[in-house]
Amino acid sequence: MCGIVGAVAERNVVPILMEGLRRLEYRGYDSAGIAVLEENGLTRTRRVGKVQELQSALDAAPVSGVLGISHTRWATHGVPNETNAHPHMSGENIAIVHNGIIENHEELRKDLQSKGYEFTSDTDTEVVAHRIAYHLAETGTLDTAVRATVAELEGAYALVVMSKQEPGRLVLARAGCPVVIGLGIGENFVASDVAALLPVTRKFQFLEEGDIAVVEREQVTIWDRSGKETARPVKESELTADAAERGRFRHYMQKEIHEQPAAVARTLAERIVDGRVLDAAFGPGSAAILDKTQGIHIVACGTSYHAGLVARYWIEQLCRIPCTVEIASEYRYRSPVVPPNTLFVAISQSGETADTLAALRAAREMGYLSTLTICNVPESSMVRESDLVMMTHAGPEIGVASTKAFTTQLAALALLTVALARRAGLEEKQERALVAQLADLPGLIEEVLALDSAIETLAEHFADKHHALFLGRGVQNPVAMEGALKLKEISYIHAEAYAAGELKHGPLALVDEDMPVVAIAPDDELLEKLKSNLQEVSARGGELYVFADPRVQFGDRVGIHTMRLPALIQDFQAPILYTIPLQLLAYHVAVLKGTDVDQPRNLAKSVTVE
Repeated sequence: MCGIVGAVAERNVVPILMEGLRRLEYRGYDSAGIAVLEENGLTRTRRVGKVQELQSALDAAPVSGVLGISHTRWATHGVPNETNAHPHMSGENIAIVHNGIIENHEELRKDLQSKGYEFTSDTDTEVVAHRIAYHLAETGTLDTAVRATVAELEGAYALVVMSKQEPGRLVLARAGCPVVIGLGIGENFVASDVAALLPVTRKFQFLEEGDIAVVEREQVTIWDRSGKETARPVKESELTADAAERGRFRHYMQKEIHEQPAAVARTLAERIVDGRVLDAAFGPGSAAILDKTQGIHIVACGTSYHAGLVARYWIEQLCRIPCTVEIASEYRYRSPVVPPNTLFVAISQSGETADTLAALRAAREMGYLSTLTICNVPESSMVRESDLVMMTHAGPEIGVASTKAFTTQLAALALLTVALARRAGLEEKQERALVAQLADLPGLIEEVLALDSAIETLAEHFADKHHALFLGRGVQNPVAMEGALKLKEISYIHAEAYAAGELKHGPLALVDEDMPVVAIAPDDELLEKLKSNLQEVSARGGELYVFADPRVQFGDRVGIHTMRLPALIQDFQAPILYTIPLQLLAYHVAVLKGTDVDQPRNLAKSVTVE
């Protein structure tokens, strides 16, 4: 969601801040701003819209300074406009950027108004700025003022604060939202995501919950939630500055769809030896935990939730242990029953998804056997706070609509399924057959990607539609859900997914010649059932678009458009591979409609607030 970049150096930090914001555009935002300390005091520039709008303003009226902060905002409190954009200031002395939500801002606002503070925005962030100014007048130093302020805050936040009274320092605070310190030589940086700082450093310190830090050119000082000075380890990122470039592709999403063969191969690499899955793939001590596991509880959001739904079919079929899958935002507000020896599995592309992170933290207190996080970002909060970890190695995913994150999550969940199934009596020959399916995935994905041009042509049938229905049966039902999500996310076509057997229980009423129906038809045990369901659509004049196994025949019926995929093995291959054409379909429909493919309206890449 919102993005933060800050810097303290001997050189002009404005280019660093602006490049950092550009690298955070993938998170989704509606305005951008920057504040720097110039010789005559704090200077702030803000604009509604994309970072380029802010850059144009700076080109017209340049600013420079050796201390600065910048921000991309995704509106929570107050509409998207320049007044509500960050940074926020208190008078001419304090400037602040903030990710998160302050839940008690109204109470604090009223108290500040009674003390004579005037507000110019509708944001909770301006409340924090004035509160820091109030405490600064009492305490005399910025870090003590920030410490006094955060003691009063309820909610989630990452704060970066600067004051013209202390021209060589930034003060940070973290509770519930990530913030990272980048270490340079004679200069230091801060950001909400390491990707923002890769052009200037690869060495990072990650603040923990409750930490407060002072960042200066030559040193960094960190205090933990108890106020004790502490040292956070320095980690070197494996990412490179050019890892997130589009290259020859028109959009990041297109690039990421075509990166899936390599991404899945990386996720499987070094985790399979001689046809068997290594227990060590899930982290130190995982073998003993998997030995005891008698049930799985998966919690995730959005695309990751769909990956969990696919895994439920695999785990219950192959491991014969119960597996429940829940949306993290719902899980947080009920009282789940935890059966003995249940492994809690959290899935998140970013590792910072607020609801999933909160669920993970709650799970640690609820009697689960252990916690496992499946994630794409090694420096993320969920990775650091989980007992076991499996990285997906998808590489940076910039497009808001997840693609390679989903398929690599499925590959990781397939490995987990095999490891658990082995303990449930899976024979070595069966394990080797399953692993062989996984090993063939990169090549098969390449074959499916070869359908790109044909799917681009097919997309023309959808460009003028307002609604679409996606159907699947069995393990393909969550794949249909993911396909519908992709289409609605980036093309803004209203798309819904249903288990095909549910058609006659309501959705069939929607079917007519203006409602395209997309179906997934692998050659599996539910094929004949699916054919009957599709006959119901045809009989009512519905136009069918079927992605099918080459062995599946539908006759010469009018109104059925069939796209043939390679012949696939159903266990692991089919759910992963049938996802690819649905991604391509959504992409090409969005391009035809002229929508913002990589940054669809109202959405954010990393949802770090409730």
